[in-house]
Amino acid sequence: MYTSSNFNLLVVLGATAGGKTGLAVKLASHLGGEIISADSRQVYRGMDLGTGKDLHEYGNIPYHLIDIAAPGTEYNVFQFQQDCFAALEDVWQRKKMPIICGGTGMYLEAVLNGYRMVAVPENPQLRDDLVTYSDADLRAKLLQLKPNQHNRTDTSERLRLIRAIEIALGEQDDAADLSPLPSISPQIFGIKWPREVLRQRIAFRLQQRIDAGMIEEVQQLYEQGVTWDKLEFYGLEYRLIAQHLQGKLSRNDMIQKLRSAICKFAKRQETFFRRMEKRGTKIIWLDGEKDVFAELCIHLPQA
Repeated sequence: MYTSSNFNLLVVLGATAGGKTGLAVKLASHLGGEIISADSRQVYRGMDLGTGKDLHEYGNIPYHLIDIAAPGTEYNVFQFQQDCFAALEDVWQRKKMPIICGGTGMYLEAVLNGYRMVAVPENPQLRDDLVTYSDADLRAKLLQLKPNQHNRTDTSERLRLIRAIEIALGEQDDAADLSPLPSISPQIFGIKWPREVLRQRIAFRLQQRIDAGMIEEVQQLYEQGVTWDKLEFYGLEYRLIAQHLQGKLSRNDMIQKLRSAICKFAKRQETFFRRMEKRGTKIIWLDGEKDVFAELCIHLPQA
């Protein structure tokens, strides 16, 4: 077991297709640690290829917050924060080192910065009222409620946008839970790649997942009762593959659009991480083209 007086949590973050899981697994194996996923879609069961779970990479390394929600449901940052804190306490209690691994910036910040949030249930009346709003009107309403809104995902998908407004209004009505949050002292590592190299990795990984049956996975989710609208809510792969399966996009157009959309998503992730740094989060960046594990170990004090 690895212990350190300098930190009680390690974090591996970075853009999609950057090799986070492989590094986290290697680190967990080296330290006898356990991985906590910080990915907003890997929580869903049956959504494996589309979310890039790469479960085969984990081997015998224990992992948390993967496959904990039913497909078709809405899991949010409040639930993640609560579940992540519970997982941290569980790992610490067994005297293991937790390693948070993921690329969902809002999830990471909610834990690392200890955001105070409240549980906000769905508001059917509000949702009915918002049906007539255009996407532009919804974005304006959210920015009015939260002028410092940083999560671009909430403003790019209509269902996420409505949910963000729902949460913002709910937070105004309810008092935050003031119970003490776990005390964390994280050491945070990020994997960085040259833009063109990352684009190549994204394209290669996308083709791998398509060859492995990602389109068939989305079809199966629909046949199991997950609606096209709900698949749109999950974004990226699920949105564009759903459009292809409905005959709105050819296979070639779907792949081209998906490759471009994932690259843009990776760019937004990198922008979010830079904003995290500007807001005070210290991230040690590792060069993806080099031996990231060896580089990371340089920064770890000897046990």
